[in-house]
Amino acid sequence: MNKHLDGLIENFPLLESCRGDIERAFYALVDSFRKGGKILLCGNGGSAADCEHWSAELMKGFLKKRPLSEEWQKRLGEPLGSKLQGALPSVPLPALTSLTTAFANDVDPELAFAQCVWALGVPGDVLVALSTSGNSKNILQAVRVAKAKGLVTVGLTGQSGGKLAGLADICIKAPAKEVHRVQQYHLPIYHALCLMLEDKFFD
Repeated sequence: MNKHLDGLIENFPLLESCRGDIERAFYALVDSFRKGGKILLCGNGGSAADCEHWSAELMKGFLKKRPLSEEWQKRLGEPLGSKLQGALPSVPLPALTSLTTAFANDVDPELAFAQCVWALGVPGDVLVALSTSGNSKNILQAVRVAKAKGLVTVGLTGQSGGKLAGLADICIKAPAKEVHRVQQYHLPIYHALCLMLEDKFFD
């Protein structure tokens, strides 16, 4: 289907079991971006760092420089026109520290990401939820809000999938059980998705 997905499977053969779900996630993201949507990402601990990493690869050039169109270069002038890069909008919810910590302190820590999704999510957006166990309560609550608001939901979990596998529209289950091994699979998975999206929108 795609050289980046094929390369991912070649380097990590056990991810063959995830190929179909990775493809489905890719098409969901393409559909959202084409319609002017965005990605919201949530996760805890190492997965929170993955949210920021993933978002960064989408919001600037990854392997490509992504120059702006000639029209935008003229409108922005120099140096903006020649230095800004094409981007795919994504918001790493763990980076909203003032909001999430205030809501956790004032209301309910289990619902901090759910509040972010409520505030930012609109139909056509995609919520990407990372949970190595698939059972993180604050992640599940965010997914419930996303589904209620009409967002497409994509989960990244470990082998069992946990409760997230039955809740998310698409669930990519990394073939490992230990937290660190699951996270070691998550990174190349989202890197492959970023490369696929970059080729799709900035060829």
